Amino acid sequence: MSENREDIKTNFPQEPTHLVAFVGTYENSPNPGGGGIYVLGVSSDGCHLELLSHVNDPKMAGYLVYAPSLSTLYAVDERKTDGRGPVGPAACIHAFAVDPRNGNLTWLNSKLAPGPFPTFLSIDETKRVIVSANHGSFDHIERVIQTADGDWTTGYVYDDSTVVLYEVEADGRLGKIRDVYILTGHGKDPNTSPQAGGHGQASAHAHCSVIDPSGQYVLVCDKATDQILVFRLGSKLEVATTYKLPEETGPRHVAFDPASGRAFVTFEFSSEIASFNFDDDIGELQLLDKQSTVARTYEGPNEPAEVRVHLNGKFVYVNNRGEDSLAWFRIGSGGELSRLGHVPLAKSIHPGLAARNFTFDPTGSFVLVADRPANLIRSYAVNANDGGLTLLTDLLVPNPAFIAFAELYTKNVKSNDCEATNLI
Repeated sequence: MSENREDIKTNFPQEPTHLVAFVGTYENSPNPGGGGIYVLGVSSDGCHLELLSHVNDPKMAGYLVYAPSLSTLYAVDERKTDGRGPVGPAACIHAFAVDPRNGNLTWLNSKLAPGPFPTFLSIDETKRVIVSANHGSFDHIERVIQTADGDWTTGYVYDDSTVVLYEVEADGRLGKIRDVYILTGHGKDPNTSPQAGGHGQASAHAHCSVIDPSGQYVLVCDKATDQILVFRLGSKLEVATTYKLPEETGPRHVAFDPASGRAFVTFEFSSEIASFNFDDDIGELQLLDKQSTVARTYEGPNEPAEVRVHLNGKFVYVNNRGEDSLAWFRIGSGGELSRLGHVPLAKSIHPGLAARNFTFDPTGSFVLVADRPANLIRSYAVNANDGGLTLLTDLLVPNPAFIAFAELYTKNVKSNDCEATNLI
């Protein structure tokens, strides 16, 4: 089901007067500092970024989602609870009230994440539910087992990877857990990825939980079992369909174009982007096209991460870890993908320590990139005609992992009337 593009807007009680960006960061390794959430003032043209405030927790704020109707920001604490006790912070989802005057954050409450390393959040503000994908770690326990015939062998037990459905209260606080789905199975083990020493598909790993434009379904990429699970979003999580991909594909993230209803998916292990039709009558995916995410001249390893569709529906963007770039593709009338260009980002240390997220402003006129190895938030102007990116400015933020925008209702952040330039 498709919508008119001019109708794809967030409804606000009044015209917003300025932007803030929330930046989730990781604590310490490999760079000093980091941890918590930074609130940045952002000019309407993307030319000026300024630090407004900071909260210290959660220390591993790897994913954020903002709910305008609730004036609430939700954040993961992307970690594995350290055991009974626990001694350190537990893996949780946190809720923060957002001050409409300045974006300041006030902690409301938190709920435990049943499953290690919560890594993705989606919210349906009408149904007042949040869906979380919990990746699970790469750790295993080796069990010593005696077989029926008396021989001894070993077996391996891995963390559960889960999809969790939380209720949301009227004041934005997180409510009770309504349902948990535990993923099972594994892919090729070992595989050819450097992740976890070749064991990146040794157990299930949910990496996203994306609500489709109709609000009826949640799409979950399990990068370990090479499949995309489509759940009906009701009082429980019920699998509607499953799309199986070739071995060592590693589906990671999904982004929808609400106007066309198409879905775009990054394939982490095969370094590809794919376009799909999505039938929201039955929750079924149909592959349209698939292309490499890197330039033809690039020959090294690469694992793409984030994927975003521009508001005009003409272009889809992917960040590459290995090629270390933000690349863009033209979307043809039939969903065909054509790589047009890229801008370079800081050199990744490994696929897990690289630029991993970028977000368009609500008008689509610029994009902010969390370039983690450089400790920078970069702002690029977007050319609506050809999708091209031009650097506007940047701001030092330690270990940035994720960016979410919010439109607020007070005084504008000033603009620099900047000329695009490379500031590094």
